[in-house]
Amino acid sequence: MLLTPTTAILETDHLSREVAGVRIVDNVTVTVPTGRVLVVVGPSGAGKSSFLRLLNRLDEPTSGAVWFEGHDYRQIPPRELRRRVGMVTQTAYLFPGTLADNLRFGPLQHGIELPARTIDALLTEVGLEGRSREDVAHLSGGEAQRVSLARALANEPAVLLLDEPTSSLDAEAKDEIEKLILGVVRRKQFTCVMVSHDLSQAARVADQIMVMNKGRVTKIGAVSEVINAEGVLQ
Repeated sequence: MLLTPTTAILETDHLSREVAGVRIVDNVTVTVPTGRVLVVVGPSGAGKSSFLRLLNRLDEPTSGAVWFEGHDYRQIPPRELRRRVGMVTQTAYLFPGTLADNLRFGPLQHGIELPARTIDALLTEVGLEGRSREDVAHLSGGEAQRVSLARALANEPAVLLLDEPTSSLDAEAKDEIEKLILGVVRRKQFTCVMVSHDLSQAARVADQIMVMNKGRVTKIGAVSEVINAEGVLQ
């Protein structure tokens, strides 16, 4: 029987996804309290990114449910859901054009024209002040990821999903983007679910850590509890 919704902003109830007869996400039940950061870790192929994609219906679950703000998310139009549950991926997939063009895109899908001052404020938020007219083709990897974050923020999400947002960057850019993301999340008190292959990063960022293996949750708890467990990434 499915859980009844609670006041938590995001919950999953026995969430599963099966592909070609294999359960890549298997019976995951978790609650993400408002304003908290859940980091999902585990070995390669554990189902971390597949779980994340289920949270805003980029993929559809085979069974189980997701509750967003107390509602079964299947009752919310997918485009509206993805506006409210924003996502930053491992690689910044930007649209051709300027930084401003990229930030305007999401709100335009909902009939909202972002004014220049809002675009400037968003770019300042991610350390790209005064660069709204610059073409995205000229950006470094770290700069492109900053634009990707600003583009997600432009939709005024309630939840941010982060799929290994620093893993494709060099060490210097990785450190900068991690600090930037954590600063934005804490300042705006976002609810956040982040996938990471780096347990030390999880320890720096998370309020709670969830360990996955073969699609299932093997451990979930406070950072100190999970970090001190032996073999959590085996």
